[in-house]
Amino acid sequence: MDNTRDRFALIGAGPMGLAAAKVMKEQGVAFQGFELSDGVGGLWDIAAPRSTMYESAHLISSKHMTEFADFPMRDEVAEYPSHREMKRYFDEFADHYGLREHYLFGAEVVRVEPLGGDGEGWRVVWRRDGEEQEAVFAGVMIANGTLSEPNLPEFEGEFAGEFLHSADYKSARQFDGKRVLVIGAGNSGCDIAVDAVHHAQSVDLSMRRGYYFVPKYVFGKPADTLGGAIRLPMWLKRRVDGMILRWFVGDAQKYGLPKPDYRLYESHPVVNSLILFHLGHGDIAIRPDIARFDGRAVVFKDGSHREYDLVLAATGYRLHYPFIDDALLNWQGDAPHLYLNTIHPERDDLFVLGMVEASGLGWQGRHEQAEMVVRYIRGLRAGSAAAKALQAEKAGGFERATGGMKYLALARMAYYVDKSTYRKAVTGWIGRLKKGAA
Repeated sequence: MDNTRDRFALIGAGPMGLAAAKVMKEQGVAFQGFELSDGVGGLWDIAAPRSTMYESAHLISSKHMTEFADFPMRDEVAEYPSHREMKRYFDEFADHYGLREHYLFGAEVVRVEPLGGDGEGWRVVWRRDGEEQEAVFAGVMIANGTLSEPNLPEFEGEFAGEFLHSADYKSARQFDGKRVLVIGAGNSGCDIAVDAVHHAQSVDLSMRRGYYFVPKYVFGKPADTLGGAIRLPMWLKRRVDGMILRWFVGDAQKYGLPKPDYRLYESHPVVNSLILFHLGHGDIAIRPDIARFDGRAVVFKDGSHREYDLVLAATGYRLHYPFIDDALLNWQGDAPHLYLNTIHPERDDLFVLGMVEASGLGWQGRHEQAEMVVRYIRGLRAGSAAAKALQAEKAGGFERATGGMKYLALARMAYYVDKSTYRKAVTGWIGRLKKGAA
């Protein structure tokens, strides 16, 4: 591999990596992409080595609220596309913008390390066809995703039946004829519990806390398209959206669900139109949090117990960047502390892309993140005032762009932002950087 010292190493060809590759190509920032799989799509390629996708998976946000603005999904694609449609979408995106030629596929990055201080280069080591290779790059952009490393809680005792994490779940046929307990009622947990209903002997759902449930359709339209162009203050948005949920969902506690001990939007809601349907029909039973395992029996914290053949932990994922020292990423608590979740406070040759979650952010919000980063790199090279201003701001200390929202203190919420606050900041910098480059 020749002339890598002037290029960035871009790790990952999922949605975020492809967005970054597109913007770097457009802006003339040289890069070399690395992807473990043999194609693009990342998580959405169910055949990829570390995909956590399952056969029944669909988007939980609607296609028009999720797609890249300059590459809309085809009209015939369903409003909530399947993972197969999403894989095709990313294939088409990569082909349309000519991105594949910039990637090494089947290449697993195993180590990245700085040669010295900021701007002195990075050694990147990757494994391909069983052999390790290395090269020195100008910088590193990490876009390997946030949903591949299982978060496995510890339980007292041992379960004698089959125990899986949702990362290992692919098909509802895994539940055939079994007594199933799903731990965790987030979006994946509820989807999987609904899958299990049609195959399992019985399905229980263990919940540690309550959730707000949002139907996929409201007034015949995808629920996430009803926000409109007017930004309401959060106190009013909670009141309006809470009223709509009461109309369309009613009192979720009547199904045996625990009441949320937090306010709407302080955690990600569950977007599922079927979980309440099956609870109402008795197909799924709600159980409290787990106290311990005892052979095939699960003892719950209310003292009740029941035997199961299969326990599936839908307990989420944790951020995982195994090829780089945590200290280099400015970890604080459960996530790296980066300006606008992407720019290192002290280095301008290391970026983490896609480490951001927000209700309604979509891939366009992530595309904007990539554009800000790439325009910042170009601005620094050109010595623009806007780039220097951004450099000074991120070096001077900052808070996460929560918009004042007090999110739950959970690992999965450690990189959550308020969409409006975040996009306003990111697009503001894009505008300033564009103006400075003119």
